[in-house]
Amino acid sequence: NYWVDVRVLRARDFGVPQNRERIYIVGFDLDQFTNVDFEKVFSWPIPPKIKTRLGDILEENVDSKYTISDKIWDGHRRRKTEHLSKGNGFGYSLFNKDSVYTNTLLARYYKDGSEILIDQSEKNLNPRKLTPRECARLQGFPDEFKVDAVSNTQIYKQLGNAVCLNVVSAVANSTGAAGSTSL
Repeated sequence: NYWVDVRVLRARDFGVPQNRERIYIVGFDLDQFTNVDFEKVFSWPIPPKIKTRLGDILEENVDSKYTISDKIWDGHRRRKTEHLSKGNGFGYSLFNKDSVYTNTLLARYYKDGSEILIDQSEKNLNPRKLTPRECARLQGFPDEFKVDAVSNTQIYKQLGNAVCLNVVSAVANSTGAAGSTSL
């Protein structure tokens, strides 16, 4: 017995440099909210479409452990070439500080980081993975959010499964959202 509405919202439209599209569902229990015209009191947030740049969330001095090995880098390039010869676009994706957004951060990121690799060719280095802090920033978590309580593998899984805080905050603060005195 709920009133439900659904929207697809994209994180990059809410100020984070990530092309993360997710389905958001808002529901109100009609047993708790009687005689309410939800189409009049609830409205989805209008994405501010703040310009983003990956360099805004990247750390300055990154430990060399995040730079991928020659073996992994060679494997990424080989697989990408194989996929291109088959006519599909699978393979690693390379970004730099001027990229306006990245691909979607996935829970599998801990494996090889192929969906979001940071170019380090200006330093004559192989690409690197994002640090856990950078992944948290990519999801809109503030720097005060602790990301060091568990292993990096667990952190990457958790952040890859998270929702973008900027989007959730905008939905929660929408006109008529749950907790509002207008309901």
